[in-house]
Amino acid sequence: MKTSRKPDWLKIKLPKTEDYQAINNLLKNHNLHTICTSGKCPNLTECWANRTATFMILGDICTRSCKFCNVKTGKPLQPDIKEPLSIANAVKTLNLKHIVITSVDRDDLNDLGANHWALTIVTLKNSNPNLTVEALIPDFDAKHHLLDIIIESKPDIIAHNLETVERLTPTVRSKAKYRTSLKTLEYLAQKGFKTKSGLMLGLGETKEEILLTMNDLLSINCRILTIGQYLRPSLKNLPVQKYVTPEEFEELRQIALEKGFLFVESAPLVRSSYHAEKIL
Repeated sequence: MKTSRKPDWLKIKLPKTEDYQAINNLLKNHNLHTICTSGKCPNLTECWANRTATFMILGDICTRSCKFCNVKTGKPLQPDIKEPLSIANAVKTLNLKHIVITSVDRDDLNDLGANHWALTIVTLKNSNPNLTVEALIPDFDAKHHLLDIIIESKPDIIAHNLETVERLTPTVRSKAKYRTSLKTLEYLAQKGFKTKSGLMLGLGETKEEILLTMNDLLSINCRILTIGQYLRPSLKNLPVQKYVTPEEFEELRQIALEKGFLFVESAPLVRSSYHAEKIL
């Protein structure tokens, strides 16, 4: 059953500043995509005003159809070989110091997009030597040889979101599996990478399930966590079951830190890339 109207603490509208417009124009001119726009992120204006963005590579059409996500689903185009350099040039133009790269799922490709991912990261690093890069990756089916391709490109941090608790995963995430995501994060941590994951609340999970999910992440040495409110991006997506209060988010942040997480962002409007630069 869907909830009542959106509470006041989720109603924000920040002005579209000159920096916002500069990024928007640059993205259009270079034919680049961001999850900020494709995912209808509530922090879009704030982040762009601060001249930060999460670039989405491999197009804007996903081969999966997760019920929480607003990204288009269908048959993607072939990867744009010019995209890595276009992003690197955009980052240099904007004088960014830290960026997040994410992508649609590309189950249509033999390597699931791993080589394009690696080329993008290497190109960014070579073009912008002082840049730090967070790679917010798909699960790559937890295939070690594909994850090794990402690892060899040397991002500064690798993130992969569980999104929700294990019980709700089949309903919320379509093809993605909870245990596969844990295996992906576990392998990355074993290789010595700082790993990060994120959860959305308000889909029907219980507090006990949230705490169990925290324990699962800690058991595989994932010690950076983001927790935010699920917001229904369109009528075709899952309805919100509950609006979690700011006080409840703060309680979960304290619990997570007490359990052993090193860094936790937990608030209604937190998304996986929100304040990502603070982690490094």
